[in-house]
Amino acid sequence: FGNVLGSTGSVIPKFQAQIAHGGPVTVTHPEINRYFMSIPEAAQLVLQAAAMGQGGEIFVLDMGAPVKIVDLARNMIRLSGFTEDEIHIEFTGLRPGEKLYEELLADAEETLPTPHEKLRIARSRAVPEAFYEGVLAWLARGPQEDVDVRAGLKQWVPEYEPRG
Repeated sequence: FGNVLGSTGSVIPKFQAQIAHGGPVTVTHPEINRYFMSIPEAAQLVLQAAAMGQGGEIFVLDMGAPVKIVDLARNMIRLSGFTEDEIHIEFTGLRPGEKLYEELLADAEETLPTPHEKLRIARSRAVPEAFYEGVLAWLARGPQEDVDVRAGLKQWVPEYEPRG
């Protein structure tokens, strides 16, 4: 699921530390957004999913609406008693592979409902019979050139979009 506010790796403590040191607050891109939930909310949904799971399901948690990270940074600066003239926001650029938007399997076409309104079960696509044998044979060939690895990943993972 998305980002859990205040957890290890959460952007909140990072922003707090940057503000406490006088800035700048670093954001990768002005349009980047992410989903957030609190630790209690995340824990409750994980426990609910564990209680209703039969085995093998992939549960998708309703994370609510995405939040623009730059807006979160601005609000944290303001709520800390500063202005953006005092604590600047610096855009550092997307890291390799980082996306502007998180993709959730939240719509009804890709998930199945559960008794809990904030939990859905991901509907997996059918795996062709020869898939596992094919992947194992591809892996058994050993080290390959980057272009071959990218082509293989695209073959085995249709959502993979090679860059460069």
